[in-house]
Amino acid sequence: MNTVIYLKDRGIVLSEPSVVAMETVGGISRVRAVGAEAKLMLGKTPDNVRTIRPMRDGVIADLEVAERMIKYFIDKVRGGTRRLGRRPEVAISIPSSATQVERRAIQQAGTNAGARKVYLIEESMAAAIGAGLPVTEPVGAMVVDIGGGTTEVAVLSLNGLAYSASVRVGGDRMDEAIASSIRRKHNLMIGEATAEHIKVEIGTAQVPEDGIGLVRKVRGRDLVKGMPSEVEVNQAEIAHALAELTAQIVEAVHSALEKTEPELAADIYDQGIVMTGGGSLLAHLDDVLSKATGLPVMVAENALMCVATGAGRALEEPVYRGAMSSS
Repeated sequence: MNTVIYLKDRGIVLSEPSVVAMETVGGISRVRAVGAEAKLMLGKTPDNVRTIRPMRDGVIADLEVAERMIKYFIDKVRGGTRRLGRRPEVAISIPSSATQVERRAIQQAGTNAGARKVYLIEESMAAAIGAGLPVTEPVGAMVVDIGGGTTEVAVLSLNGLAYSASVRVGGDRMDEAIASSIRRKHNLMIGEATAEHIKVEIGTAQVPEDGIGLVRKVRGRDLVKGMPSEVEVNQAEIAHALAELTAQIVEAVHSALEKTEPELAADIYDQGIVMTGGGSLLAHLDDVLSKATGLPVMVAENALMCVATGAGRALEEPVYRGAMSSS
């Protein structure tokens, strides 16, 4: 899962892993690293350093660490605390399944991190705006946003959500599934970073025609011998490892289509489905979804940045203000 920041008049200015490394010295805990630097430490830290992901399933799991992370990123993109000047207004995207308690926690984290005012916008709405869909018009549009923690499925029209659902399936769960599969099949333990590399390099939602596909060597710890070891994994293995998660995404889209009003469904039939988020870049996932629904499926341009771009535009452009709620 990444934190992506859009700044007025500058566009996307930051995209870094949502990871914080906390170091304990003399009983006092302090931030040692944040973002990309902290991610490099995953699985490699001494006893007095912990790497923490303060965001889980799209919401805050550790409020104090999340506040420190958000403040660090805000300071970084605005040139440090000396140059901050007026406290900024901030729009933060949230899953549609977020509870009121989770929504308040996110708003509190943003306020405590230095924001003057915190707006919340549902991820699917932000993704649709960022992808350039006509969300303010009386036309139905469907977006499937696959982020690090959740998959958001929504039908949008007239600056609102005609239907929305959130499934706790995303890039992080895909990494876990890959690591679990390799552990079961090869008795090899691998870390989060290695699992993510495999997903990016040879991950696929569809078993290759030859039943094998691309092959990659993977290094980790042998669970039987307890020693460093190397094995080969192929695309077919990864497709099988991700099959259950892929099926959950397809089922969520099917459910949305079944519950969509006929007039909006007709628009979606004409326009197709737009996919956003890092998970949408999984090879052949768009093909699997298109085959399952019988509809054209397109991956948005710059899919990784659609949510942040959409949240930024919602804050900038009055026409989208009705899509947000404020603290």
